[in-house]
Amino acid sequence: MKLHADKPEVQSITAYGTGWVAVDGVRHSASLVLSASGALEPWACERFDALTPAHFEHLLTLGADAPELVVFGSGERLRFVRPALLQSLIARHIGVETMDTAAACRTYNILAAEGRRVVAALLIEP
Repeated sequence: MKLHADKPEVQSITAYGTGWVAVDGVRHSASLVLSASGALEPWACERFDALTPAHFEHLLTLGADAPELVVFGSGERLRFVRPALLQSLIARHIGVETMDTAAACRTYNILAAEGRRVVAALLIEP
């Protein structure tokens, strides 16, 4: 599915499919994190059951300002992580929304276009 951002100056997800996500037209086939502030980097996790607290703590290091919201894309289907993995975010009053990766892509684009300090953590499993 192709997506179009309302504000072209904001980093956005331009397309996605099974096993990949395109950010500003560049296709990625491994898990990644991106923020509306411009950060884009690999997310060192290939499987849902391999997630650790460190994966979510890392999201706090993106950009100068902490995110107000993290959109977690859990892969092809909706899966919720244990709350203990999210403690670093919860302790800082950062919201976490969990959804499948396709829904997370769409939600990230909407929030980023609104100027929100949002981070998308997208799990793309091989």
